[in-house]
Amino acid sequence: MASPNISEIMTTTLESRTKKVADNVTENNAILRKLNQRGKVKPFSGGRVIYQELEYAENSTYKRYSGYEQLDISPSDVFTAAEFDIKQSAVAVSISGLEQLQNAGPEQMIDLLESRISNAERTMQNKMSEDMYSDGTADGGKQTGGLQHLVADSPTSGTVGGINRATWTFWRNIVGSGTTMTSSNAYQLMLNVWLQLSRGTDRPDLIIADNNHYSLYAQHLEANQRFMKEDEAMAGFMSLMFQDAPVVFDGGYGGNAPADHMYFLNCDFIHYRPHRDRNMVPLNPDRFATNQDAVVKLMAWAGNMTLSNAFLQGVLIN
Repeated sequence: MASPNISEIMTTTLESRTKKVADNVTENNAILRKLNQRGKVKPFSGGRVIYQELEYAENSTYKRYSGYEQLDISPSDVFTAAEFDIKQSAVAVSISGLEQLQNAGPEQMIDLLESRISNAERTMQNKMSEDMYSDGTADGGKQTGGLQHLVADSPTSGTVGGINRATWTFWRNIVGSGTTMTSSNAYQLMLNVWLQLSRGTDRPDLIIADNNHYSLYAQHLEANQRFMKEDEAMAGFMSLMFQDAPVVFDGGYGGNAPADHMYFLNCDFIHYRPHRDRNMVPLNPDRFATNQDAVVKLMAWAGNMTLSNAFLQGVLIN
């Protein structure tokens, strides 16, 4: 059986880096960074599902009147809640008894664990970023429901948060398609989607583009118009501007945006909901293999992405 001292080193090292891992996941993903800025990263404390309150109708008692005319004081049912399943993910950091013997010196052991923990952190970060764009079907539906689920290519069908989009029109996002994007029509196609999603002061505040859409929009712009929004540029995201929203590139090698997609997001109504006790944290107790000379430590996350308004979200596809 492996030495419990190694377990203590693994535990303390992982615990000291928990907040750093959670922060890195948020700051290195354009969607999560914007949600964090908007105060839409909201941990939940428990329950069977994640409830996301939403308005689905206007108050029906609004009435124009004169003098003593009777007013409508009947109650209006304007609120409901979407229910999102709790999804879980984990990554393991392990060390065998032989590796403990081979790296017996304190410095050697810490170096070995640090490298494996760093790798586990990068893996968690990359996979979480990948899930932000998912349709939630990977691993038998255990995957976090990302943009392809919340802002669907076919929003007239499917169930999101327990609400059937075939039945409820208020729960459908906008889709701009039908014309292949080129550098000459990129602006007009984007504007068509933008205008459908603009309602008073509500409008998209983040546009995420794959290789093709980003390239075509960049080609459309003249060199002196290629402005980056300062806070996005400082964070290392490659971005242009459309109206007053950053157009952020997330394609290429290692990119996550699906091909030929450009998402127009109003991040006031998209939420990242990790469990307060399971946000990139090491699980206790340690897993001592019963039939192996090894110690395993799990770093785990639980939660989901949720949506509180669908018709102010859009996607432009070819």
